[in-house]
Amino acid sequence: MISRVLIVDGYTDEPAGLGVPPYIDVYPRYIAGALWTVDKGVRVDYVTVDEARADPHRFIERANGYDVVFVIAGAVVPGRYLGGSPITLEELKTWFAAVTRPFKVLVGAAARWGIGNEGGTVAALPREVRSSFDAIVTGEPEAYAYHLALEGPERAPTWARLVEERERRLLDEFAVRGARIVEQHPNHGYNLVAEIETFRGCPRWIVGGCSFCVTKLYGRPWCRPPESIVREVEALYRAGVRHFRLGRQADILVYGSPELDSTEWPRPNPEALERLFYGIRAAAPGLHTLHIDNVNPGTIAHHPRESLEALKVIVRYHTPGDVAAMGVETADPAVVEKNNLKVGPEEALEAVRIVNRVGAARGYNGLPELLPGINFVLGLIGESRDTYKLNLEFLERIYREGLLVRRINVRQVLVLPGTEMWRYGTKFLDRHRRLARWFKEQAMRLSRAFLARMLPPGSVIRFLYVEGYDPRSGMTVARQAGTYPLVAELPCRLPRPLVIDVAVYGYTGRSVRALPVPLDPNRTPYSVLSKLLGPALAAKVVGLRPYTSDRDVASKLGPDLARYFSVEGYACQPASGAA
Repeated sequence: MISRVLIVDGYTDEPAGLGVPPYIDVYPRYIAGALWTVDKGVRVDYVTVDEARADPHRFIERANGYDVVFVIAGAVVPGRYLGGSPITLEELKTWFAAVTRPFKVLVGAAARWGIGNEGGTVAALPREVRSSFDAIVTGEPEAYAYHLALEGPERAPTWARLVEERERRLLDEFAVRGARIVEQHPNHGYNLVAEIETFRGCPRWIVGGCSFCVTKLYGRPWCRPPESIVREVEALYRAGVRHFRLGRQADILVYGSPELDSTEWPRPNPEALERLFYGIRAAAPGLHTLHIDNVNPGTIAHHPRESLEALKVIVRYHTPGDVAAMGVETADPAVVEKNNLKVGPEEALEAVRIVNRVGAARGYNGLPELLPGINFVLGLIGESRDTYKLNLEFLERIYREGLLVRRINVRQVLVLPGTEMWRYGTKFLDRHRRLARWFKEQAMRLSRAFLARMLPPGSVIRFLYVEGYDPRSGMTVARQAGTYPLVAELPCRLPRPLVIDVAVYGYTGRSVRALPVPLDPNRTPYSVLSKLLGPALAAKVVGLRPYTSDRDVASKLGPDLARYFSVEGYACQPASGAA
């Protein structure tokens, strides 16, 4: 009999789905829900890999007290993370070799396809950790957990999937029952973002999908009904979640399309999106964040009118600062063809224009409503030196047109089994690693320019969560909750937890430099004030001290300058040597 289960979240990052803090993916929630659907009395505990790293010996001792341990792993689109670090191959091998008492189960992308914490490499196959686990689940984790609870570890099929309609209705129960596991997440009550699955699979599975992507391997796409998703959001909301991301799907624009499983380019269904987003807003009336993730630029290219209406629905119900992440991958038509990609450069450019048309207006939190994010993948089949030149020219065209791009993401392909890239490995990337580094540098240069266009100096961004302080740089890092949140680096020490507004004064390729506002005009040093205001205005603020009240601040400085100050504001004293 199974009475105690531990879920170890090693974090996931997939083409459709993110589970690195502050995000929590569907896996731990579905697994807990499946167990509680069979036996509501089973104890299910949750721990993150970062919590385990704090004291590995104590974690191993704790894990040995359970009947079953589920380990979730698989960053198959690895990147740089601020909130946590995915579990490594070595940790999977050594930790769980030392966990000897419970029945140990590996689930997630690492179990299905392999693990790789760095792009530009070939994934390590699941067999490399087989000796450390009793079961490696190649099917759906929630289906396996359900059978395990019903039939026991010896009989549960590792390849189990929710295939029949009645089985898929079970998923809705898992999602609702498992929602309360979020209460054990270290980010709960602060900036925890719940990843929500709207449909599974990719419509382009019918033509083989992109050469590098595993989403097509889920098979024929199937959609969750809006009422099921709304019930899950309601359960998460009752459990204290206030930030939601509809990120676990290949393309949010085609949610609810009757053509989802029968054509490469299903037509968007704005009415289905309306039901979904309206239902979420009704179920979680006090939510702070409602964002999306993946948008297929090919859908916009093939169905511009319906895509425009679908984007308008999203903007009507979401929260500002949202990002439509678009997998452009390359601007080289030859590479597009050889890798069966979604769009060529002209179609991608038109998709960027359409998203700007709908979402470029600034929202209440200081950021535009909805902007495109451009994703590139380097090392694809057929790349040449010209590929990198064409990629840069594509980005420069977007900038010259005066358009906005929220994020440029450049990653090197992680080669996974079951994909066309598996035949080639890192062959094409190996030829051009120096060019890849050059292109990343150029992309960061343009990213900085796009940030400056989007947020001119002095712009105020609201509702950022302080995530930590780096004593080496003297910088506090803060960001909003949501999709690809913009990082703000602050040249002073601030505590966590704390939610702040900031005023922008500088830019890097990936972040902005900013000061917390309102600032205390009496105590903030001149060296800090000059970053935001420049030497002359900073000297004016200092020269008119002291300020006795906010009315006095407004009287002495005028409304344009006074908006950054309050006598009860932040002093923003820099660390020694960091001013």
